[in-house]
Amino acid sequence: MDTNQKALESAVTELLSVTGQLTRRLRAVSNTRELTWSQVAIMARLEEVGSMTTADLARAEAVKPQTMGGTLAAMEAEGLVERQPHPTDGRQILYALTDEGRDARKKVSLAKRDWLLAAISQLSPAEQKTLVEAVDIIRHLGDL
Repeated sequence: MDTNQKALESAVTELLSVTGQLTRRLRAVSNTRELTWSQVAIMARLEEVGSMTTADLARAEAVKPQTMGGTLAAMEAEGLVERQPHPTDGRQILYALTDEGRDARKKVSLAKRDWLLAAISQLSPAEQKTLVEAVDIIRHLGDL
């Protein structure tokens, strides 16, 4: 293995480590309600897509329908989601975000944004410029 390949592999390992660390930090500073990662993901999906069935949510989040059902039941008990009748199939139930769910999602999002903005403001101008430039590269990685 050549030196360039070793350096690339080392960078990949480091990138995985630091992105995981940043994700955990953002989750910690923004999660005052003790929401699970799954609950936050479900709220994001329902806000973006709209009402969905348990099966559709399970497929979208790559979990078993039984697991999704349990998560939705807990979220419903907390007032984050509510059941709605399916408009064309009376056998199915749709889940939608409640106002409380939208508020919780907004608070999580704002807390992440505020913390990240404060953290970035502590970087030097050169570091801030490098980070801004890196955003496009990271976005491109996500699109591959």
